[in-house]
Amino acid sequence: MSVTSIILAVSLCVISLGLLWFSLIMASSESAISRVTRSNLNNLILEVRTNEESDFVRKKTLARIRHAQNIIIHRHRAAVTCTFWRVVSNVLIGALIATAVGVFGVRIWLQITIGLIFALISAGIAALISPRSSNQQSVTILLNYAPFIARAMHLMPRVAAERSERNQSRPTLSDDEELEQIHHEQARSTIDRLIEAHMFDPEISEMLRNVLILTDTLTREIMVPRTDMFSLEKSTTLTDMLKDCSRSGFSRVPVTGETIDDLRGIAYLKDAVRATAFNPAAGERTIDTIMREPMLVPESKPVDDLFHDMQTKRQHVAIVVDEYGGIAGMVTIEDALEQIVGEMEDEHDKVQRHEPERMENGGWRVPARTSITDIEELFEIDLDENDVDTAYGLLTKALGRVPIVGSSAQTRGLELKAVDSAGRRKKVSTIEIQRIADTMADTIEKNETSSDDNASQERVTKEAQ
Repeated sequence: MSVTSIILAVSLCVISLGLLWFSLIMASSESAISRVTRSNLNNLILEVRTNEESDFVRKKTLARIRHAQNIIIHRHRAAVTCTFWRVVSNVLIGALIATAVGVFGVRIWLQITIGLIFALISAGIAALISPRSSNQQSVTILLNYAPFIARAMHLMPRVAAERSERNQSRPTLSDDEELEQIHHEQARSTIDRLIEAHMFDPEISEMLRNVLILTDTLTREIMVPRTDMFSLEKSTTLTDMLKDCSRSGFSRVPVTGETIDDLRGIAYLKDAVRATAFNPAAGERTIDTIMREPMLVPESKPVDDLFHDMQTKRQHVAIVVDEYGGIAGMVTIEDALEQIVGEMEDEHDKVQRHEPERMENGGWRVPARTSITDIEELFEIDLDENDVDTAYGLLTKALGRVPIVGSSAQTRGLELKAVDSAGRRKKVSTIEIQRIADTMADTIEKNETSSDDNASQERVTKEAQ
């Protein structure tokens, strides 16, 4: 083997080490770019201008800061540049090592294998050494390597640079918004690493993930839609309100006028109890005498902002409005909490039934979500319903409003009655269904039994006399 071949192989290895060093610089810079904000650099400029260093050092530092500012202005392009050149360096390292090995007469398949191994090793080193540092350390790294990043951005292929600029054409965020977004991304990545390392119980891990996605969850995703809202008209008396709240299980009820969109306020059960507890005559007053001003929130409001506003304003319920000002639904503070801790139920909440149950009178007690097809099979009839799909929907359509426990209606030769509720939202969970003919027969039988009992009582009375 000639001396020239050895010099060539050594030269290729030295170039590979230089490329590895460049790859590490690009990895460190990529991490720093995602953490440094314009406000960090502006504060640093004020510190440099007021320190006691010489003018030469001050000007040199300010020049580096301006390079860094230009990089942050084109943050996305700079991050793409660092990623691009890091990958290119790792590929070149593998190619150069494979060439250096080939100088010694190694077979081609072994050259490729060795080159691939070194490329993977260099990529792994860059990923492991990439710092997850504080903002101050990130600023220092960015200032040190700003000239390298600036030159790398100029050498970036034009097509990739133009594409990255288009991706960055979104509206510019303020310093506070930018810093908040960066901190949020850092927190998410940190929690993901802790969860992957099994540092927490599965329940706590799920709660941490739920906290982070509150910003991305909108109010309309957690609200009770208007079709499922239970409301009372303003002319309802307090006595009727107490009865309806007792049947429905709700303690805060929207008060409406002519339509659901004619919102007048929110009525609280505790206000009705306070008004009637020591003054039974107050039960004849209308509900609008105790209602409160409602809290209105847009349906596009993030859940974390909603939760904060409800805490600040000390409100447990809010009415959700759509973009046209109409009522879209209702949301409670429990709905927001459930996004973090999961479904919450108390000792009064019942478990929903899952299977239909035959009653003694020939009817069926079915879950509210039982399909129309199953009801047709149970009663061997054809309901011919295209507007609704479940027993709950059939009862709602027959009533013309949201049913509560005790609501009943007749339709299609059947009588439906809501007899139970489940869950924190007190939604009807069980419905009793029987044929209208069976209902009439039961009524007649009860009347006949009552008549026979009365006649027997009269005979006993006469004999006693």
